[in-house]
Amino acid sequence: MEPVNITEKVKEIFPEEVLDVREFRGQVSVTLRKNRIRDISRFLHDDPDLYFDYLVDVCGVDYLGRKEKRFEVVYHLYSIKHRHAIRLKAEVSADDPSLDSVTPVWIGANWHEREVFDLYGIKFNGHPDLRRILMPEDWEGYPLRKDYPLKGPAKEWRGFEDVLERSKRFRDYEWHG
Repeated sequence: MEPVNITEKVKEIFPEEVLDVREFRGQVSVTLRKNRIRDISRFLHDDPDLYFDYLVDVCGVDYLGRKEKRFEVVYHLYSIKHRHAIRLKAEVSADDPSLDSVTPVWIGANWHEREVFDLYGIKFNGHPDLRRILMPEDWEGYPLRKDYPLKGPAKEWRGFEDVLERSKRFRDYEWHG
């Protein structure tokens, strides 16, 4: 099925949720309201004509000062059976940076959503284990936000000295072949 036909099916079932459809070089992006992202994902996964069984990626985008809704969460979906793809974009405001998790639909969303949370501060409601995945648990701020300071946090991360000390101790175990 062509991506344009897929978007028509989504618009037919969820007419109030589809904000925009864009096609560029054979790829289609559907911009959605965030409110029913899990329902739309379930539909795309379960409909036998669509069967989007593979969540390729979930990522965040920060449009600070460029769009009314500051963030987008982008989902790249693929159907292995039907060999078609689509991109979903859910708009997320800075006032309420949260939306429902799609881990009940695609278990592989688990780590992707944790990464978006860790780097952008977007919370995924109903996520089974939403905690930092790349940054230390006590890290302050979200490094991929456009307003994050270029030199990092104003004060040194309190675990920094510990990491330096461990690095010195473990140098004895480096291989010099």
